[in-house]
Amino acid sequence: MTDPLRAKIEKLRIMRESASRRSGLYADMGKLDDKKTSQSLGALNRASAPGKKMQKLGFLMLWIPEPTGVTVAVGAPMILAGRYLDKKYNGSTLKDIGSSTHETISSINQFKASL
Repeated sequence: MTDPLRAKIEKLRIMRESASRRSGLYADMGKLDDKKTSQSLGALNRASAPGKKMQKLGFLMLWIPEPTGVTVAVGAPMILAGRYLDKKYNGSTLKDIGSSTHETISSINQFKASL
């Protein structure tokens, strides 16, 4: 019969190895000198979030005073569409992915050190 604590530790060790491999891969990808690869990575570094922009425009249109109410009729659907795009489109950059991986590695290491 296996000890549940040992099973959890093994699972955490596997997760730590995976996260460290992933962060090493991202670091190696950043060192590539190919022009097209660097353009692709640059696009990842400057990823836009169209949902947030659409929400801002929708709020702007919603609060613009206009007697006919056309901007209110257009602003509300823009806000909803922006929220939908925000959920469906991931605007995270390569830096976000790297920092998330780094946080995961450090939390796994902290947990391991506490045992």
